[in-house]
Amino acid sequence: MDGMAPDLRNHQWKSAARAAFGVIWGIDAALKWTPSFRHEYLGLVQQAAKGQPSWLQAWFHFWVGLIGPRVGLFSYATAVVESVIAVALILGFARKSTYLLTAVFGLLIWSTAEGFGGPYTAGATDIGTGVIYSMAAVLLLAVNSLGGPSRYSVDAWLERRIAWWGVVAESGTGSRRPPSPEPAAARRTT
Repeated sequence: MDGMAPDLRNHQWKSAARAAFGVIWGIDAALKWTPSFRHEYLGLVQQAAKGQPSWLQAWFHFWVGLIGPRVGLFSYATAVVESVIAVALILGFARKSTYLLTAVFGLLIWSTAEGFGGPYTAGATDIGTGVIYSMAAVLLLAVNSLGGPSRYSVDAWLERRIAWWGVVAESGTGSRRPPSPEPAAARRTT
């Protein structure tokens, strides 16, 4: 069974998983830049509020009241945040911070526009994607923490140049510089 477990230090698969997740967010972000999203934005939250239990109604009324007069601001902010998440994931920029932002933003989407997935409403068939996005981000954060720094990221480049960047990029022990190639002089010593 040991041969079946993934090596968390394998930088290729960690980077590929992160980038693939970024592409998914990128597709989501592209859809948020469409005029139809801006026109439907408030309606998504209003629709999510329908059929919710009475104890959740205040949550949805709060969001409808907050978004209603500022639909443009909220729809553009959503598009910007999703675009930033996508680019940061694809490039491997500020990974720890990006994973945390992604998890929180996914839960925000899930708890508003997706109506907590509405498993208690008639005709519900799934729990929504926002919570799954959040879980994937938490798993990537755990892999980042257990497997150490990734060579295939903008963070690896930045960590070699900015001493404190590991605090933003790495989880667990803070700044852990990615392994760098051993200098030729060190290899020749006996």
